[in-house]
Amino acid sequence: MDAIRKKMQSLKGETEGLYSTIRGFEDVTKEATDRANQADCDIRDYGKKVQTLEMGYDETNDKLTKATESLEEADKQFKEVEGDVAALTRRIMLMEEEDKKSADTLCNTITKLAVTSKSADNV
Repeated sequence: MDAIRKKMQSLKGETEGLYSTIRGFEDVTKEATDRANQADCDIRDYGKKVQTLEMGYDETNDKLTKATESLEEADKQFKEVEGDVAALTRRIMLMEEEDKKSADTLCNTITKLAVTSKSADNV
């Protein structure tokens, strides 16, 4: 009877030890599950942040493309206007030369007229 009692106590001790071990494993499992759930939430949050950043990148890239196109258009217009200014500058220079020639011709003609008028007065 004593052997049975000892055996029962031994089994009871082993059973309590196993239940304790089971509780330990269940606690560890619960902690691991909680950490896994938190990691899943973090992954979702980071995914949303990445998606937000990608959308911001796309918007910024679109703005950059539009700004580049606008700059190219403005540069094209600048070159056209610059060409027009150069042509007008050349035209002004030619007109100034023509004006100078006309002024010289006018001076010569006035001088000849004065000399002719003086000659006519002397006659």
